[in-house]
Amino acid sequence: MHHKTTLDNGLRLVTTSMPHTRSISLSFFVGVGSRYETEALAGVSHFIEHLCFKGTAKRATSGEICSAIEGVGGILNAGTNRELTIYWAKTAKIHFPLALDVLTDIILNYKFDPAEIERERQVVIEEINMSKDSPSSRVNLLIDEILWPGHPLGRDIAGSKESMTAITRESILDYLKRQYSPSNTVVSLAGNIKHQEAVDMVSQATAGWTNRQPRPEYLPYKEQPNPRLLLEHKDTEQAHLCLALPGLSLFDPRRFALDLLNVILGEGMSSRLFIEIRDKRGLAYSIGSYVDHLLDSGAMTIYAGVEPKNLPVTIQAVLEQLALLKEPIPETELSKAKELTKGRMLLRMEDTRDVSGWMGGQEVLTGHILSVDQVAGIIDAVTGDDIMQLARELLVGERLRLAVVGPVSKEEPLEELLKL
Repeated sequence: MHHKTTLDNGLRLVTTSMPHTRSISLSFFVGVGSRYETEALAGVSHFIEHLCFKGTAKRATSGEICSAIEGVGGILNAGTNRELTIYWAKTAKIHFPLALDVLTDIILNYKFDPAEIERERQVVIEEINMSKDSPSSRVNLLIDEILWPGHPLGRDIAGSKESMTAITRESILDYLKRQYSPSNTVVSLAGNIKHQEAVDMVSQATAGWTNRQPRPEYLPYKEQPNPRLLLEHKDTEQAHLCLALPGLSLFDPRRFALDLLNVILGEGMSSRLFIEIRDKRGLAYSIGSYVDHLLDSGAMTIYAGVEPKNLPVTIQAVLEQLALLKEPIPETELSKAKELTKGRMLLRMEDTRDVSGWMGGQEVLTGHILSVDQVAGIIDAVTGDDIMQLARELLVGERLRLAVVGPVSKEEPLEELLKL
């Protein structure tokens, strides 16, 4: 059970009481991420997330901010993705007032000192450099480029070295003022606390936050003719590949069927890809698949790292497994996929941090929170025919995209393999 209250300033507070726990997890979900950025401001959402930790009037340095939580055994962190930014803390119950004070302090009372901005600018550029030096990270960025070409969804969430160098303090503050409003923010709380107690404390802590900007707009994405192949030569021991297809949005009810299809295909050591590519053929150590559900788009992506000479045969083997999904799914395999999905979901719900994320993420993105029992019921209702029909609709050769990073020649006829 969760409870929701919208405060006078438009801030939404959702709570789940977990009286058996000793911890409390508090999360601030802001409905903004990299897809809301112009090309000139690429990476600014992620940059702001970093800068909020660099000092406030009350806590002058990042060390003071982090020590406040770590000094009582808690955890403090943040993250930015395409469509939201989250700031969170997990502490023992008795330290909840401190966690609330620290999070509201960094979100509302930031300094953004010019010298700190310049130092953190270099930190983010090093983060970008690190991703470029990691072939497994780099290939995931490349596949995004050809899934969503010419669109903010296809850009690195951290931006580029060029955009990070050009972003000014004034543009940062202007962007933050437009995006960080209470009406675009959800506070999600899970742990041993009652809802009204949380309402009273959060109301008091955020009483001065009155900027009621309308929810920001984002550039919609519509599928268009895309490049199908993107290669980047790199002198590495392995060839790293991502094979992807457009998927389903967060609002498409069939996304649960696609989630189960993905579990069957590439999640865990009992998945089809792991058994076929690793166990039977010995082609890869790391092999798996994942899905993204966004506000108006989505994707299903398969990743593997292989011996460069085995790249063509690995691609063919993966495509064989995709083709098999268009055939009837054995009932025992479907049942296993459902139980894996529900079981891992239930295990997550034992942790206050995951419960807080479950509620806050849904509320800020969709305005509606499905309970664990509701999702379990939806999963149980998915049939083998649902998955097979979805596979026949989505797993089409013309929609395949392939990105490769490694010692691969651009003359190699990999695009010819992209058939289903």
